[in-house]
Amino acid sequence: MTRTPLRPLARVLEARAKGQNPAAIERENIRKRHEEMRDRTRARAEGRLLVLAAFFFCAFGVVGARMGVMATAEPQEPIASVPGASIATQRGDIVDRQGRILATNFETHSLYAQPPLMVDPMAAADGLVQIFPDLDRDRLVKDFTGKRKFLWIKKRISPEQKQAVHDLGDPGLLFGPREMRLYPNGQLAAHVLGGAGFGKEGVSAAEVIGVAGVEKKFDTYLRDPANGAKPLQLSLDLTVQAAVERVLYGGMKIMNAKGASAVLMDVHTGEVVSAASLPSFDPNDRPRPPTSGFDPSDSPLFNRYVQGVYELGSVYKIFTAAQAVDLGLVNSNTIIDTSGPMRIGRFPIGEFQGKNYGKLSVADVIVKSSNRGTGRLAIQIGGKRQQQFLDGLGMFDPTPFEIVEAAGGKPLLPKKWGELSTVTISYGHGLSTSPMHLAAGYAAIANGGNYVSPTILKRTGAQYGPRVMSNNAAKQARDMLRKVVTSGTASFGEVPGYEVGGKTGTADKPKPRGGYYDKKVIATFASIFPMSDPKYVLVVTLDEPSILAYGEKRRTAGWTAVPIAAELIGRVAPLLGLRPKVEQPDPAAITLTAN
Repeated sequence: MTRTPLRPLARVLEARAKGQNPAAIERENIRKRHEEMRDRTRARAEGRLLVLAAFFFCAFGVVGARMGVMATAEPQEPIASVPGASIATQRGDIVDRQGRILATNFETHSLYAQPPLMVDPMAAADGLVQIFPDLDRDRLVKDFTGKRKFLWIKKRISPEQKQAVHDLGDPGLLFGPREMRLYPNGQLAAHVLGGAGFGKEGVSAAEVIGVAGVEKKFDTYLRDPANGAKPLQLSLDLTVQAAVERVLYGGMKIMNAKGASAVLMDVHTGEVVSAASLPSFDPNDRPRPPTSGFDPSDSPLFNRYVQGVYELGSVYKIFTAAQAVDLGLVNSNTIIDTSGPMRIGRFPIGEFQGKNYGKLSVADVIVKSSNRGTGRLAIQIGGKRQQQFLDGLGMFDPTPFEIVEAAGGKPLLPKKWGELSTVTISYGHGLSTSPMHLAAGYAAIANGGNYVSPTILKRTGAQYGPRVMSNNAAKQARDMLRKVVTSGTASFGEVPGYEVGGKTGTADKPKPRGGYYDKKVIATFASIFPMSDPKYVLVVTLDEPSILAYGEKRRTAGWTAVPIAAELIGRVAPLLGLRPKVEQPDPAAITLTAN
C-alpha cells in the first residue's frame, strides 16, 4: 500500500505561492488517512461477525438436531450410548469341587419411566406403590408430573412384579432386559463368594461386576469371553459347607457367642473344603457396609476366618514344642521345670488360674497347656530362630487365600521382638493372626513338616511348599496333640473312629481402641484328623462365648469351641469319604458257640 505524505512538497510550494496556509494541507491529509483506517477496520469487524454467526448457526443446528433425535428415540443412559462403550453382559459360573452351581446368571428386567408418554401419572404412582411398598408416592408424582423425560424406578424386578406393572397398562412404564447374578444356595458360602453388582448400565443391558470375595478376586476371569462356558471351579464342597454352617450356627447359639468361624483344609493340597463365618448374609441381597461404629466384627460382612486377626492363645504352644524338637533341644519325653516363679524383666509369667504344674515332660507341657513350660522352651530356642520358624509358617504376611478380603488380614507383630515377646508369643500372646493362618500352620504339622498354601481353587495332588520342620518333629507334635484330646484340655473333642488331635486356645479379646476386655475372650480349637493318617485340619473359633456348666460360667475353648469341633468332625467326616476306624475286639473275649 502506497502511503501518501502528510505534507507533500509540491503542494506545499504551490500553496505558499498562492498565499495559502500549508498546515491546511496536512490536516486534510490526516482526515483522509483516518477515514481510510476506519473503513478498513469496519470491513474486518464485519467479516469476523459473519464467521462467528456462521459458527453459532452450525452449533445450534447440531444441538437442535440432537435434541430432536433424543426426543424421538428410546431413552438410554449416556454411558450406554457412547460409540464403542458396549456393555459386556456375560459372566462365567462358579461351581464347587463336584461341579455344583454356586453362582450363575439369571435373566430378569429393569423398570423405568418416560413421563411424557404417561396417560395417568397419578394412577401409575398409586399402582407402583402397591407393587413396590418401598417407593415414595409423593416423589413419584413429582417426577411423573415434572419436566423429567426419563427416570429409573427399579433396576431389578421379578417376573411377578413385571407382570403386575404390565397390568397397570400405562405406556409410560417400560421394561429393559437385565442379567443379574444369582446365588441359588442363599447364604451358603457367602463370605467366599462375596457378591456382585452392576457396573455400566443402560436401558437394554447392564454389566455385572464382582464386589467382594472370589467374585471380585477373579472378576477378570469371570468376565473374559475367551473362557466360554468354562466355569470357575472352587475347592469347596457344597454338602460339607452346608453341614459346617448348620452345626456352627447351632453351636454359636448354644455357646451364646457373638460370632464364629470354621476352616476345614486338606493338609496335602491346601484346598479349603469349607470356610464359614457367622453371622452371615445373603449375597443375592448384599447389605451395605456399616457407616458408624468402631468394631468391624459387628457387621455380617466381616469375614472372621481371614479378617479376624486376634491373639489366638495356647494353640500356638505346639509350634514352640515342634520347633524345639526339630532343633534337637528336647524330645517329647524331656522334663521341663514349670514351677514358679518365672519373670521376664519386671513381668511375671503365670499359669491359668494360678496353677503350678511342677516338673512336666514336653508332651505334658502341651497336654496341661503350661505357659511357663512353653516359655522356657522358647528361651532355649531364642527370638531370632523363633521368628524364622513362624515366618516359614506364613505367620508374618496376609494369607494367600484367594479372596479380596484376605489382603486385609495382615498379622500384627510386636514392634520390638525381645525376650518378653519371645516368651509370650510361644503361648499365643503378642502375635495376632487369623484362623486361616493357624490352619496352614497346623497343616504343616499334619503333612509331615511342609508348608502348604491355603487355596480356594480345586487342586490335584499334593501341593507341598518349603519344608519347615523335620518329619520326626511333626510326628512327635501330632502325638502330643492326640494326647491333648485323650487326656488333656480337649477331652470333649474325641470323636469315636476318627482319632482327633488338637490344641485349645483361649485369649482375652482386644478392644477396637486398644486394651483388652475383662470377661470377653476368643476361644479356638485347632484340630487334625484322623491322626493315624492325617488328611484334614479343622479350626473353630468363637467370639465372646459363654456357657453355664456345673453352676459356673465357662468361656475357655475346652468348654466351648471343642464340643462344636467334635460335632463338626462327626458330621462331615463321612461326607469327606472317611470311614471310622473300628477297634478290633480282643480275640480272648470271643466265645465260640454252636447250635
